[in-house]
Amino acid sequence: MWRRVRLWKMLPTRMGFEPTRAEHNGLAVHRLNHSATSSCARHRRRLSSLSSVLNLRLKMVDSQYYLPNDIGVSALDCGEAFRLLSPQEKMYAHYLSRAAWYGGLAVLLQTSPESADIFVLLQRIFRKQTPSQLAQVATAAGLSSEEYQAFLVYAAGLYANMGNYKSFGDTKFIPNLPKDKLKALVWASQAFQEQSAEMEALWDSCSCLLYSLEDRQKQLGLGDKGITTYFSGNCCLEDAELAQKFLDSKKLSAYNTRLFKKDNGGKACYEVRLASAVQKDCAVDGECETCCGSFNFEDKEFTVKRGDYAPLMEKVCHNLQQAQAYAANENQRKMIEEYRRSFNLGSVEAHKEGSRYWIKDKGPIVESYIGFIESYRDPFGSRGEFEGFVAVVNKAMSERFAKLVSSAEVLLPELPWPREFEKDTFLKPDFTSLDVLTFAGSGIPAGINIPNYDDIRQSEGFKNVSLGNVLAVAYATQKEKLTFLEEGDKDLFIKWKGPSFEVQVGLHELLGHGSGKLFVQDDKGKFNFDQSKVINPETGEKVSSWYRGSETWDSKFSTIASSYEECRAECVGLYLCLNKPVLSIFGHEDQDAEDVVYINWLSMVRAGLLGLEFYTPESKSWRQAHMQARFVILRVLLEAGEGLVGLEEVTGQDGKPDARITLDRSKIHTVGKNAIHRFLCKLQVFKSTADVEGGRALYDGYSTVSDSGAHNFLRLRETVLLRKEARKMFVQANTRVSGDSVELVEYEGSAAGLICSFTERFQDDAEKVEANLLELSKRDTQCWC
Repeated sequence: MWRRVRLWKMLPTRMGFEPTRAEHNGLAVHRLNHSATSSCARHRRRLSSLSSVLNLRLKMVDSQYYLPNDIGVSALDCGEAFRLLSPQEKMYAHYLSRAAWYGGLAVLLQTSPESADIFVLLQRIFRKQTPSQLAQVATAAGLSSEEYQAFLVYAAGLYANMGNYKSFGDTKFIPNLPKDKLKALVWASQAFQEQSAEMEALWDSCSCLLYSLEDRQKQLGLGDKGITTYFSGNCCLEDAELAQKFLDSKKLSAYNTRLFKKDNGGKACYEVRLASAVQKDCAVDGECETCCGSFNFEDKEFTVKRGDYAPLMEKVCHNLQQAQAYAANENQRKMIEEYRRSFNLGSVEAHKEGSRYWIKDKGPIVESYIGFIESYRDPFGSRGEFEGFVAVVNKAMSERFAKLVSSAEVLLPELPWPREFEKDTFLKPDFTSLDVLTFAGSGIPAGINIPNYDDIRQSEGFKNVSLGNVLAVAYATQKEKLTFLEEGDKDLFIKWKGPSFEVQVGLHELLGHGSGKLFVQDDKGKFNFDQSKVINPETGEKVSSWYRGSETWDSKFSTIASSYEECRAECVGLYLCLNKPVLSIFGHEDQDAEDVVYINWLSMVRAGLLGLEFYTPESKSWRQAHMQARFVILRVLLEAGEGLVGLEEVTGQDGKPDARITLDRSKIHTVGKNAIHRFLCKLQVFKSTADVEGGRALYDGYSTVSDSGAHNFLRLRETVLLRKEARKMFVQANTRVSGDSVELVEYEGSAAGLICSFTERFQDDAEKVEANLLELSKRDTQCWC
């Protein structure tokens, strides 16, 4: 059995990152029945007489695009947390979860042209036969046990990432079995036997792209740098920049939009599509005037329309309405009402209003947030991916974070920028540790700081959450799978990795993302700082640049905004973890405290090396914001010199290229602290003053990966790929209402368990949901050519 069903009677009581490394299993380089990959295979055969080093590099490149058969899969345990909820809280959590899961399906349409079709293909197969039942079919169809496991891993990966591109790294992954074997399995399935014409059409719609590894399709990106469905296929960076200017002129946020470029008699026309249940373009209740219509901007025609993901947004709104009936207080009711208005009308302003009520909802037992939130995967950095989470507070762990919040006003002045560059008032946020019940989207983080709206964060507040049951399983490390460390560091790393990461997450979210002021001049000309007195510490002169009107951090710094901000938050964590009172809050004293500091810093520099996996040399681009940030920090600490950080290329015990990274713990509080002090101040000054040119020059400089200088990072990248680690996947529970009880349905931590969780997630209206997805996918097919 892959699942355990717990039926909790509704009682009137309540409670008031190193992923596992998996060596590639050898199937990664065997033939695929597709032109894009079979041609590569022929090319490799022609080169067979060349050096083994070249062959090794080809295998390393190929293995980036497969999920290994022994990839880690863990179940997120939330049974105890759910059991302790009251009947009302269980209902509230259930309907919020349903809203999140339906909205999360939009991520398929936000990821790639083929993701939705592949999802439906898999759903139809597994709705008819469980993984264990299908195993017998696979054997009869000629698949080996390894090939069938590869199929299950691929299916689980597509579900876990909500698309066929990795949520962490934006790299495409394809099935690790030949195309003809997968086709044979599809044809032998019960789903095909019952609906052969429909299944064959579905296979034909996605099978080519499912296996394609042409250069542009290897990663997400804009224009010729990759694939994106936030923009039509004919859009480039200049189109994204023009659209941002247009949106700014109309005071429209890009968060819930996509951009489609069309040719109208030789003139470029742009369609800005808002995510909403309502599809009509006229004014509707709740808006004083419509934001839709046609507009001329810089001699280009822009049309703003509603209705993107309409049937999915309808389901979100319906389930939010159901949840509203079980809200614990007026803030929750008003919050949900504004969310519904946002998803119904496509209004980011309504979502912002809902976020304001969310901030005011202090210390809820069931915490949630939903919407178009993070802009990591938009190549331009402005459009949000849909996500929704529902989680239950872990009271014991939350007490530590509450103490950290109480200390924030003492800790903030220790940060290395002048007082004028810090917010006028620190608005104490909620900071809780949560056990995740539901996290719908492309991936699950370890911690969150939201909302992302600059104006709300600066003057009204925010919340921080640490996801405890994610941390419990995501960063468990086995000694034999630790790469790039000296043997003497490994035991200490295993012992303190979890506790040190808990400290880093707390500081990163609360005082990293929660610190720093943006200098703004509003539409009326009013400044939020004294421009006649504030001095730029980097130049010694008065501040000469700032944000104007509707400009935001994301719209100004665009393509580097996400990674730059993650880097700033990571640096804050490194800098403030040196503070003994902070370590005491988390229960670390004396030698233990020093070990936590050492492992936190060592983990960061190691992560900087691991980050090279997420760099694409062909386009000279980074595919993951956090890993780019950590590489930048590694560069800063290497540049500090004085033997603080050592990085050398060595030969491993297996005779293959390897690397060793060392950190002199005696120099962390001196050389290391000084280096982060200087760099962090620069990051904040450029951010505060909207100095895009200075900030980009600094950040791009440290982000450069080359084969020159003291370290050959391009060659080190090949070593990292050779010994790369596969990121874990998580299996989440389902909830179901049954009479006067709520069922929590949990699943085994395996690829099969993950598949079953998704198959059962949309049981009530599976055919309707699948039809909606196919219709939405087909609607835009011509836009990606």
